[in-house]
Amino acid sequence: MAMYSRTGEGRYRASEHTQGPWDPGSQHMGPVTALIVHELARTAPRPGLQLSRLVVDVFAPVPVAELRIETGVARDGKRVQCLSASVSSGGREFARASAWRIREAGTPATPAGKPPAPVPPPSQEHARSWLTSGFGYGRALDWRFVTGSPLAPGPATVWGRVGVPLVEGEEITPLERLAVFADSGNGISLAIDFATHLFVNVDLTISLFRSPETEWICMESATVLGPAGRGLTRSTLYDENGEVGTATQTLFVAPREP
Repeated sequence: MAMYSRTGEGRYRASEHTQGPWDPGSQHMGPVTALIVHELARTAPRPGLQLSRLVVDVFAPVPVAELRIETGVARDGKRVQCLSASVSSGGREFARASAWRIREAGTPATPAGKPPAPVPPPSQEHARSWLTSGFGYGRALDWRFVTGSPLAPGPATVWGRVGVPLVEGEEITPLERLAVFADSGNGISLAIDFATHLFVNVDLTISLFRSPETEWICMESATVLGPAGRGLTRSTLYDENGEVGTATQTLFVAPREP
């Protein structure tokens, strides 16, 4: 079963593989972000322009239901192009995104830091964690911790691989694989007890200096919490060939209601 099945032009039915950890009736924003990337790839494509920045603002939890993705061109140019996207269901808008494409050109590359550690083998610790039990998105990915732990708070470096198709009958792209995974930084580097508090992101910003190319994506993530109900997660993103960019999430933090 794929995360989504197409029901019409720009319309998709979400499956249980999109379920997030906070409510079984709401989607994790990873699949939603990847679906936005999927639709943006079909919007005014031009050879030589590559998606380099994506910002998603989340207005409310996205339901596990039929979604409508509307896209457009906010600015069209020879060297850069700005796109927009809106995610709605049942006539209500749940998320809005903007994306920049930048023209490819030959430029001298600078060193991007140390390469990521190799993908480690699976462990029983992963199997016992909240990531792989209780919600569809967690079970749909293969998680491999390099540093940190899925059983304890703190920074973490984690490899992830999507185990199911994004859209039924369509091949998932490396950029979509990254988008599925990049919204998990606050979960893998949780700074407060998952059982007692919510730490939900209200946005996601992905910035890339090169396009991902491989099946496995790695995140090196850390979360900091402030004293007034806000937090920030910062993640460095890698593919198997090295660093590709960053992701940031602004967090709403609150005690769980009894």
